[in-house]
Amino acid sequence: MSQKIRTEELILSIDAGTQSIRAALIDAEGKILEIVKTPIQPYFSENPGWAEQHPDYYWDILCKTTSQLLQKQEPLKKNIKGVTLTTQRATMINVDKNGKPLRPAIVWLDQRKADSRKIVPGALLPVIKAVKMLETLEGAIQDCDANWIRQQQPEIWEKTYKYLMLSGFFTHRLTGEFIDSVANNIGYIPFNNKTYQWAGKFDFKWWIFKIDKEKLPDLIKPSEVLGQITKKASAETGIPEGLPVFAAGSDKGCEILGSGCLTPEIGCLSFGTIATFDVATPKYVELYPMIPPFPASVPDAYYTEVSIFRGFWMVSWFKEEFGLQECMLAEKTAEPPEKFFDSLIQNVPAGSKGLMLQPYWTPGREVDAFAKGSIIGFGDVHNRAYVYRALLEGLVYGLREGGELTQRKTKIPVTGIRVSGGGSQSDAAMQITADIFGMAAERPHTFETSALGAAIDAAIGLKLYPDFPAAVKAMTRKGRVFEPILKNHQIYDHLYRRVYLKMYERLQPLYKEIRDITGYPAIS
Repeated sequence: MSQKIRTEELILSIDAGTQSIRAALIDAEGKILEIVKTPIQPYFSENPGWAEQHPDYYWDILCKTTSQLLQKQEPLKKNIKGVTLTTQRATMINVDKNGKPLRPAIVWLDQRKADSRKIVPGALLPVIKAVKMLETLEGAIQDCDANWIRQQQPEIWEKTYKYLMLSGFFTHRLTGEFIDSVANNIGYIPFNNKTYQWAGKFDFKWWIFKIDKEKLPDLIKPSEVLGQITKKASAETGIPEGLPVFAAGSDKGCEILGSGCLTPEIGCLSFGTIATFDVATPKYVELYPMIPPFPASVPDAYYTEVSIFRGFWMVSWFKEEFGLQECMLAEKTAEPPEKFFDSLIQNVPAGSKGLMLQPYWTPGREVDAFAKGSIIGFGDVHNRAYVYRALLEGLVYGLREGGELTQRKTKIPVTGIRVSGGGSQSDAAMQITADIFGMAAERPHTFETSALGAAIDAAIGLKLYPDFPAAVKAMTRKGRVFEPILKNHQIYDHLYRRVYLKMYERLQPLYKEIRDITGYPAIS
């Protein structure tokens, strides 16, 4: 029986990710009536490790995408009741009083470092070392883009009227307001994750993140109104003037909501550029000391997150370096590349005959800054198909490790997992996930969970549903379910416990020697 489409109440959901900008028309049952996806150049790099993009480039692509969508569905424009927005996290933009960018955006992939020695007083070093927090504090100071701008481009910082996330920049372009959702505050900024507001006057975050409070936007909770589409924005985007714009959350946060994850019993895996394991929880839980959970796309809740920084970017890396044949077949047949890569490994057994991959292509907060990716266990039987399967297995091992840490900290067992993101389109990746976790892995009914999650926030704001559980029940559904294969799970469980969990500890000293000898990754 086909699902009824309610075209009388539509939401325009804009999803600005790292690889593309999407615009979707979504009805009150979570059905995507139409979606337009425009690929973007994620960044340009003028120096090693830098990742920047022009804010106006993002805006131009957004306008192109929404205009194309609304031209295709002109008769439905009158039925749009609200607009919502979700974007990539921690991409920062300096603007003047008119919202004009003062420099390129610093994209979340950027690896430049501020000089922590100019911020940490020498007299405090012994105290910070004594409580074993020096590395954490120095890392946060160095990774704060605002600190780097103040140190290296003080004239830009002096001219900065507002320092915005990409979400705040888009919101200003759409509504004329310097305002943003609480749930977008993910990054190195003076935000109090316990109160969901900017940090208090005497909070140490103002000391380590050198950002003037007046340069930050106002904040509201997810599902509240950010403003209305202005006449100028309407002319540029094609969106009807006066429509309310509802606050949502970051793209990862909206993925979690769009996957139907509202409680800590459900683990939400995201197979995107960053691969993540999250649970939604009403309690403030730090998985790592002084590293707060993220504000959720649901008001007054949190997402505990463990991330593999390069995640399914490694799949893209493999495709570019070793997958020419499959990519050419995909282009020739107009089939998704995942179909051909799944075929590549169909005869490779679970465990890849002992080929094991550690997915630290770019270290995150879970490991030391000098950690590297590694592949061990090569034998004469192994070829690129084994490498590809070992890559998928290594990513899921890393996410299982994150899931086990999450359960220890929340003290709530995960009884089910849902998988979203582009990588979830791979049946092989889904089956590997079920087998490694030893539990059923569910796909949501749509791959566009980020746009759907933002639409759920808007549906609450429009009062189409009384609360989030009701909206999630109505707008999300279970897609295909992959059941674990017992034989495979047993193999994976042994490899995970007896090999994977020991790899980092055994290899860590060698990673440090490699860095000391070669200088890569650079010592900040």
